[in-house]
Amino acid sequence: MVFMDFTIRTYKRLLNTLRNQGFCFCTFSEFLKESSGKQIMLRHDVDRLPVNSLGFARIQAEAGIRGTYYFRAVPDSWNEAVIKEVAGMGHEIGYHYEDLSFAQAKLKAEGRGRKAEGEELEKRLIEIGIESFKKHLDNLRKIVPVKTICMHGSPMSRWDSRLLWKYYDYRDFGIIGEPYFDVDFDQVLYLTDTGRRWDGESVNIRDKAEGGGRKAEGKAGVSTFAKASADNGQKAEGKAEGSSTLQPSAFSPQPPALFPRFHSTFDIINAAEEGKLPDRIMMTLHPQRWTDRPVPWVRELIWQNVKNVGKYFLVKLRD
Repeated sequence: MVFMDFTIRTYKRLLNTLRNQGFCFCTFSEFLKESSGKQIMLRHDVDRLPVNSLGFARIQAEAGIRGTYYFRAVPDSWNEAVIKEVAGMGHEIGYHYEDLSFAQAKLKAEGRGRKAEGEELEKRLIEIGIESFKKHLDNLRKIVPVKTICMHGSPMSRWDSRLLWKYYDYRDFGIIGEPYFDVDFDQVLYLTDTGRRWDGESVNIRDKAEGGGRKAEGKAGVSTFAKASADNGQKAEGKAEGSSTLQPSAFSPQPPALFPRFHSTFDIINAAEEGKLPDRIMMTLHPQRWTDRPVPWVRELIWQNVKNVGKYFLVKLRD
């Protein structure tokens, strides 16, 4: 049988291979509490096509696997029926927040903030953004329990929503973790299919993990994101390319691990079969990219390649 990448058949093969190699799968909340054994945190960013995520959730449930699904507060993602069904299978639901992008759009629509810049603009955005965050989190909690959150990259936005945590502590909202701040990526291999490939750093605006062990100090011991993207005219303190902020930290006494890099899903499968994967992995998937249907598969391939070109130049402009 010929396997194409980013198909449901390939995804099932990936799960089966990892499980056969002794890996256990868990939600993000579980990942934060348990640090022993061979463990993979399955994270799903439901950016669009929530029915695809429902399909993933069913595949996992049939195999006795649980993961975390992060839903955005936009029509392309927010589907209450899907959210309830995914949660009913035992999966974790989290909020995929992008509230500074919402705040930016609101300011623009109201004609405010045109003359504001620097700290004044930032404060206006934070005021609107935190209210947006609370509203959407509350709305999601009316459907299912929510204990974790995860930033949505919003590549076309000038603002990184993790800037909220420079001013606020997400634990004050009953949140126990945010992957970019609460995972030590010096010790945990981060795999993401962003860009429809597993080595898409050059076309990846914010979904990067470069040394999560180098955590910034924040309110009540929570990491904070120092600054937003370079587009707003402000530079981040340390190196903050879509992961945590990034000052040297005492949280990670061990030296950074040397992790392998992969291009295709089959590279990951082969590495697993050869015993070359580390014991702790966070794997981020975007279910809208995965399908066995030929027309949607080709459409996603072409569209993602077009986006990758645009994102590549955006990365260069923001460097």
